Amino acid sequence: MFKKILIANRGEIACRVIKTARKMGIATVAIYSDADRNALHVKMADEAVHIGPAPANQSYIVIDKVMDAIRATGAEAVHPGYGFLSENAKFAEALEAEGVAFVGPPKGAIEAMGDKITSKKIAQEAGVSTVPGVMGLIEDADDAVKISNEIGYPVMIKASAGGGGKGMRIAWSDEEAREGFQSSKNEAASSFGDDRLFIEKFVTQPRHIEIQVLCDSHGNGVYLGERECSIQRRNQKVIEEAPSPFLDEETRRAMGEQAVALAQAVDYASAGTVEFIVDGEKNFYFLEMNTRLQVEHPVTELITGVDLVEQMIRVAAGETLSMTQDEVSLSGWAIESRLYAEDPYRGFLPSIGRLTSYRPPEEVAAGPLAENGKWQDEAREGDTAVRNDTGVYDGGEISMYYDPMIAKLCTWGANRETAIEAMRVALDSFEIEGIGHNLPFLSAVMDHPKFVAGEMTTAFIAEEYPEGFDGVELDEDTLRRIAASCAAMHRVAEIRRTRVSGRMDNHERHVGDTWVVTLQNRSFEVRIAADRDGSTVTFADGGQHRLTSAWTPGDSLARLDVDGAPLVLKVGKVSGGFRIRNRGADLKVHVRTPRQAELAALMPEKQAPDTSKLLLCPMPGLVVNINVEVGAEVQEGQALCTVEAMKMENILRAEKRAVVSKINAGPGDSLAVDEVIMEFE
Repeated sequence: MFKKILIANRGEIACRVIKTARKMGIATVAIYSDADRNALHVKMADEAVHIGPAPANQSYIVIDKVMDAIRATGAEAVHPGYGFLSENAKFAEALEAEGVAFVGPPKGAIEAMGDKITSKKIAQEAGVSTVPGVMGLIEDADDAVKISNEIGYPVMIKASAGGGGKGMRIAWSDEEAREGFQSSKNEAASSFGDDRLFIEKFVTQPRHIEIQVLCDSHGNGVYLGERECSIQRRNQKVIEEAPSPFLDEETRRAMGEQAVALAQAVDYASAGTVEFIVDGEKNFYFLEMNTRLQVEHPVTELITGVDLVEQMIRVAAGETLSMTQDEVSLSGWAIESRLYAEDPYRGFLPSIGRLTSYRPPEEVAAGPLAENGKWQDEAREGDTAVRNDTGVYDGGEISMYYDPMIAKLCTWGANRETAIEAMRVALDSFEIEGIGHNLPFLSAVMDHPKFVAGEMTTAFIAEEYPEGFDGVELDEDTLRRIAASCAAMHRVAEIRRTRVSGRMDNHERHVGDTWVVTLQNRSFEVRIAADRDGSTVTFADGGQHRLTSAWTPGDSLARLDVDGAPLVLKVGKVSGGFRIRNRGADLKVHVRTPRQAELAALMPEKQAPDTSKLLLCPMPGLVVNINVEVGAEVQEGQALCTVEAMKMENILRAEKRAVVSKINAGPGDSLAVDEVIMEFE
């Protein structure tokens, strides 16, 4: 077995690999750019080597710099993680020439399967069903329009060397095909150093289901079930689960056997993923094979008990698979929520800055990987697990140079319902401050009827949130539970506030029992009866809630028991009440005396400033180009400029017809959030 491994990556996946290597007694080497000098993966590794400036194309994906780090540290093997050089055949070739093991598949398999065009041809030759499309490369925008019309809209424009949603655009018209071609080409070049594109038919109402395969260099191969990855935004997965709520055992077996056969056709050896589109009749079509570890691999580990990183390392060391297909079984259900530094209230645009607070929920071990990989034959009713794969820490920085992922929060339960409920509580318990993030959206999805029923497709977000995400309206029962909790918490805070240091109890100001709680445009008058064990909160209509909690003023997280059911609230202080976040809702909760409530009702509401004649930069980023000139008349939906952030190009469009009166930025300018790009008459 190897004594030292270099991880040619950063962030949460580098930390993930380090954990398994440490468990196996293998020393680790981290590499880092200027931006990652204080990153978590650098702190965790046994050694760390600086490899260059912040941009990935000057550091993490420069093969020569990574090879220098390998030579300097004497690493015997390299785990590439995902992204960066993980599917780069030239990198695998360089390692082979140096006599260093690549913890991934052979160079030939990477070349065959890593290129989407080649992989589709191989799949077709192997009798695998594929999505209709044109396999030839696109020469220019006119060619893209021509091919799109031949296939028929809608179409998907994809980077041949792409992955992670980069270099992908859906086009529904000639204009979108032209724009999509250029943006995909630019993203592909900057992310992968390869701007080749191809076009295929975009299948509407599909489910994205992928099969995890594991093969060794001795001709053995198994599949470890499937992952449902249909909750996607901009072609990037947001929530994954294993197994899929849609597949039956017959379809699972057919997809699995086909995936293994495809992998073995190219002498694959390592962990890999074969992605399929599955229609409503359970017909499945090969999309691509990812010749690397997937971001969502933890859910497979949680239901199988197999540490995929460990297996990759063992295969790279020449070992034979320790399991046969008959020995693979699925136990329980697992869900992964990808926590991104993206502001859901601004169209999920990237957010950067310092994590002024980062407190994930406590990790809990259960299920097949409960104790050092020890297998449990059956999922036990009521058991739940929480796992958080992350590469950040409290006080750390989220940079504009890399993928916006903060963490991958995973839960496991004996069944899907239990796993979802565990995820709801885990998300409610996850404290993040300082940047915009998609945690409220993830919470909203967990309560969405279609997701709960398992009836989602890859169009879920577009169909259910067509106008974007603007928060959650909580139901009446939840509002009452929160109102009762806030009234009780406010009473506790008021009692503490009246206890002036050095004064006796009989000098304390009396704190009343009747309060008016206002939240989400609703007001509830309540009366609190407190005793040694908790509080009984009675509403004006006679409804009651019994509460117990150990919350004290100043705590940012409140764990309460309301009528025997848990309630977790993130708590912030606002004048006259609390800022409460729960289940995707962000609430200002005011707790007032009846007289204060009467007076508050007479106060006028503050009006927001008018920004209708300004184009504001929605996220920190770099201006790529300006599409209009001063004096130009623009139409609704017309592209005004392109801003790049976190490796993604974002086209900003006109919201209505107007005339450009002033342009304040140009290509190459770095802009902050809400900085004015242009003004209109």
